Amino acid sequence: MTSRKRSLQTRLALAYAAGIYAAGVFVVVFVAVPLAGVQSATSTEHPSSSAITGTGSGISLPQLLTGSAVALVLLIPVALALGWFVAGRFLRPLRAITATARSISAGDLHRRLGLGEPTDELTELGHTLDDLFARLQAAFDAQRHFVANASHELRTPLAGLRTLLEVALADPDADAGALREACQEALALGGYQERLVQALLALATSERGVTRWDTLDLAHVAARVLASRRGQATEAGIDLAEHLTSAVTAGDPGLVESLFANLIDNAIRHNHAGGQVKVTTRTSGPQAALTVTNSGPVIPEDQIQRLFQPFQKLAPDRHGRGDGYGLGLAIVNAVTHAHHATLTAGARPEGGLSITVRFTHGSAAPLRRGAPHRTGPVRPAMDGAPRPG
Repeated sequence: MTSRKRSLQTRLALAYAAGIYAAGVFVVVFVAVPLAGVQSATSTEHPSSSAITGTGSGISLPQLLTGSAVALVLLIPVALALGWFVAGRFLRPLRAITATARSISAGDLHRRLGLGEPTDELTELGHTLDDLFARLQAAFDAQRHFVANASHELRTPLAGLRTLLEVALADPDADAGALREACQEALALGGYQERLVQALLALATSERGVTRWDTLDLAHVAARVLASRRGQATEAGIDLAEHLTSAVTAGDPGLVESLFANLIDNAIRHNHAGGQVKVTTRTSGPQAALTVTNSGPVIPEDQIQRLFQPFQKLAPDRHGRGDGYGLGLAIVNAVTHAHHATLTAGARPEGGLSITVRFTHGSAAPLRRGAPHRTGPVRPAMDGAPRPG
C-alpha cells in the first residue's frame, strides 16, 4: 500500500473521527448542559426534597462539565480507531481494483476485476473498468493484427521490386528494351505501393474521427463521385445507375466523399462484365440514407462482417484484377463509426452486395460530437429493408 493510499485512508479516518467527535460535543453542549441546568434549578426551588428522598441536589454543572471533558478526551482515540477501521473496510474493494488494474496495465489484458456482490458504486466502477479493459484488449488485438497485415502487404511489392531489379542487373545480355521493360514493371509496383499507402492513410484519417461538421447533401456528393468513376465503370463494362434525391445531413465532407468513393470502387471492382451498380440517396424519417447495390459473385452471409475489417477479402485477387487491398470497406466502416451513423450490409441472392449507410438527418449530427465512438458488428440487412435494383 503506497503512501498516497495511506493518505486517503488517513483523511477518511480523520473525517469519520471528526464526525463522531462532533456528535459527542453536540450531545454535551445541547443535551447534558441544559439537563444539568434544569436539575440545579429544581433543587433550588424545592429545598425540602432532599430531606424527603435522602439524596443531594444531584450533579452540579462543574462536575458535569469535568466529566464531559474527560469523556471527550477518551472519545478521541476511540473515534480515530473506529474511523480507521471503517475507512479500511470501504477502501478494501478499491485496493483490489487498483491491484488488478495495475496487473492488467502491466500486460495481462485478459484479466478482469470480476467484482460480485454487493452491488454498489465501487462494483459499478469495477464493471465499467471491465468493459474498458475488454475494449482496450480488442483495440490492441486489432492494432497488432493490422500492423502484421500492413507489414505483409507492404513487404510483398517491395520484395517483388527488389527481385525484378536484381534479375535485370544480373543479366549481362540485357539490352535497352529489357531494361526499359524492367523499369516499367518497377514503376507499376511503385504505383501499387503508393496507392496502398494512400489507402492506409485514408483508413487512419477515418479512424481519427470527425473534426469538422458541415451541412452537406448526400445527393451532391454522390453525383461528384459518380462523375469521376464513369470512365472506370465503362472500361470494366459496368453500368452505373443512380436515383439521387436530396438527403441533407452534417459531417466531414472529405470523409463522406471518401466513403462514397470506396463504396463505388468496391462495387465496380468486385463485379462482372455487364454488371450493374446502383446508387440511391434519400431521406428516411429523421435520417439521410445512401445505398449502393452491385451485382457480382454470390457472397455467403457469414462472410459479410469479415469483409469490413482491414485486409480482408472474400477471395484473393478476385476476377484476376489484383488491384484491391482489402481496405475499401474497412474505410467505409471507419467513416460510418466516426459519424455515429448506421451501416447495414446484406448479400443479394443473385450475387453482389447491398450496403446502406444512414446518417442523422439535418443539423442534429454535430450535437452528437461528444457521443462515444462505438464499434461493433455490421448489421445484416433485414427483410423488408430497401434494396435498390
